[in-house]
Amino acid sequence: MVLITSQPCGACAHGAFSGERILGSREIKCLNSTYGAFSEFAEAEKAQAAHDGPLMGRTPENTPTMKTNPLTAGLMKLLRRQDRAPPAEKADTLELVLDGEVTPVFIRRHAQARRLTLRVRVATRDVVLTAPPHVSLASIRDFADRHREWVRVRLVRLPDVVSFVDGAMVPVRGVPHRIVHQPNARGTVWLGDGPEPTLHVAGEEPHLARRVFDFLKREARADLVQAVQRHAAALGVQVNRITLRDTASRWGSCSSKGDLSFSWRLILAPPMVLDYLAAHEVAHRLEMNHSPRFWHAVERVFPARFQAEAWLHTHGASLHRYGGEGVSGR
Repeated sequence: MVLITSQPCGACAHGAFSGERILGSREIKCLNSTYGAFSEFAEAEKAQAAHDGPLMGRTPENTPTMKTNPLTAGLMKLLRRQDRAPPAEKADTLELVLDGEVTPVFIRRHAQARRLTLRVRVATRDVVLTAPPHVSLASIRDFADRHREWVRVRLVRLPDVVSFVDGAMVPVRGVPHRIVHQPNARGTVWLGDGPEPTLHVAGEEPHLARRVFDFLKREARADLVQAVQRHAAALGVQVNRITLRDTASRWGSCSSKGDLSFSWRLILAPPMVLDYLAAHEVAHRLEMNHSPRFWHAVERVFPARFQAEAWLHTHGASLHRYGGEGVSGR
């Protein structure tokens, strides 16, 4: 996945959690790692963007800005409809020809969008352009066309998909394991104890990928439940349901009712990363925000916060390469 337009906090995205500006409901969403994004927005909103924090993955060299009269931008902002319930997003597509092949770009118009943003998402391996409702299709096409080389380079850089097949290398708790198919063995899936870390799968080949996925999801749930209970006891809070999903845009979330949601892919990362995500979401039971008090609560139970964030920043996006089509935790 890979772009988030929110305040970076310390757990997801390229090693940062975010969610301050996407709260349409009482839920803190901890967002996923940004693979790449281009964005254009009005000069009048730069001051607000500087206050809110940088766009995840945005650097001066990969974020052009559109020169717009501040007064005009301010008037546009005042004239936008302030509906109680923002209209649903509208979807459309345009096409870019890259290296002789047609690449679809999915257009999403969103009432809360303040800029044109291009995303190249690792999880779904596609291109998405988000635009405010008032931006013309001609401007959207021009923006996409001007950045076609940027899109092409990032699509080429996408890591190869690793399917759950015999012989594939898949990390479990950060350690690469080779999948070994044993069709005549009894049982389902188990970790080998030989000199090479292995993941043994019994049963017929058509069921191999699903069995590996089910095993990884069970292991993720067991580890997360244990970590959540430990951190909840340390912070003196209660949590309710724990749900595992295969979200492309966030590693975890916490609702105002105390329901926690996590990506099952955390079992692929080193244990400290999963432990940190659990601490992060549990700390939202004290503070439904990312204030200094929230971070103090996180660091009380997980002092190695920045080490885990650094790992996510470097390796988080690559976790989406595992599984291939037909495997989903949603």
